[in-house]
Amino acid sequence: MNGQGERLTAEDVLALAPDAASRRAGAGLAVPGSWSGTGARGGAVWGECEGSGSTPYRTVADLTGEGGPGFQCTCPSRKSPCKHALGLLLLWASGEEAVPGVPEGAGAPPGWAGSWLERRRTRSGAVPGPSGSTQRKAADGEAARKRAERRARRIASGAAELEQRLVDLLRGGLAAASGDGAYGQWEETAARMVDAQAPGLAARVRELASAAGPGAGAERASRLLEECALLHTLNQGYMRLDRLPEPLAATVRTRVGLTTDAASLLATGPLVRDHWLVLAQRDADDGRLITRRIWLYGRGTRRMALLLSYGAAGRAPELSLPVGLSLDADLAFHPSARPLRASLGTRHATPVPCTAAPPGGDAAAALRAYGEALRDDPWLDSWPVVLSPVIPLPDARLGWQLADARGEAALPVDPRCVDRTGLWQLAAISGGSPVTVFAECGHRGVVPLAAWGPEPVAL
Repeated sequence: MNGQGERLTAEDVLALAPDAASRRAGAGLAVPGSWSGTGARGGAVWGECEGSGSTPYRTVADLTGEGGPGFQCTCPSRKSPCKHALGLLLLWASGEEAVPGVPEGAGAPPGWAGSWLERRRTRSGAVPGPSGSTQRKAADGEAARKRAERRARRIASGAAELEQRLVDLLRGGLAAASGDGAYGQWEETAARMVDAQAPGLAARVRELASAAGPGAGAERASRLLEECALLHTLNQGYMRLDRLPEPLAATVRTRVGLTTDAASLLATGPLVRDHWLVLAQRDADDGRLITRRIWLYGRGTRRMALLLSYGAAGRAPELSLPVGLSLDADLAFHPSARPLRASLGTRHATPVPCTAAPPGGDAAAALRAYGEALRDDPWLDSWPVVLSPVIPLPDARLGWQLADARGEAALPVDPRCVDRTGLWQLAAISGGSPVTVFAECGHRGVVPLAAWGPEPVAL
């Protein structure tokens, strides 16, 4: 946001959150019924949020000034921004109807917000004119650098603590780390990684926690060992970042939770222009936050890309690109040894329908693509592939499979695909004939996301 009051997107707001728990809690508060007295002007947003007590929490955010964004709330949280500030900004990001803008001369912010804003901007030395703007930019850059250094130290401390936890686990034996009580212990460790501002480490610890729960002995022990190995390599990679090749170091930073700001990426990174075919769009809702994933294929560059968009409190994310559209646009890929995630830049034309299927390969090509991606990113769960021509086959003994139409190979469908309706829809589209299928390929099998029959269909 700039001093003229330009609104951030939900993704921009969520990028300000100190951890994943704050993102979820803030998203749960981004509803009009929780707020009163809201307003926004000149880089400031304010409002009062109903809490558990008789007095509402007074929250104000200032997205300008020296040192970057600032937040003030009467709640007892020590996080900055707290969940109330995130909820207020997410509500404001949803539009003028949710949080109205207050024009200059049409009234001041309430006294409690105005006094804090005045003190903050006086301290920041915010003065008009080019000189003041240059000073603010320099101060913002220095403050951002210091914040990044503090966070890096916290993550390093969390990684070292987690490494010791793994050492203790292996010394005590895997059997001691599994069972009914183990899940709670690992959840506590995950919470400590969130406190260390390493949401990626926390996510991997939760994977380990689920592996440590009740289950078949040999299978559980094998999965537990796999998760320990992945977590160990990620810890070691982060603690040795300075010794890694930069592409791998970028992957490690991303995996621990250090993401690149989309606006900075689009402003400074190389842009890739292409006619991007929308392969699939799928939402995941954890009850507080909707995460939308949109997969693209560049017809000229033959590159895959993944766009992420977020929506709060039951609101659909702003970005929506139905399957089968072709988009002439710029993308900026996030740094990685195997770039996939991207941010959408300039759209050079209105999206147009495209019924032509993307080029695909057989099962061997899909496994090869997944293996090559896994070589660069050992923590990868899956990789997008286009399978063509394949025939979907339900099998009572082996489960669903996608079989090569011109060979004898087949890929199993991931057994975690609980949406069997989509699989039967795929079978209906095929009717026993070969089709083109876009899917994610991982070590558990493939997850079909879209198919091309007479026209593209999302599954």
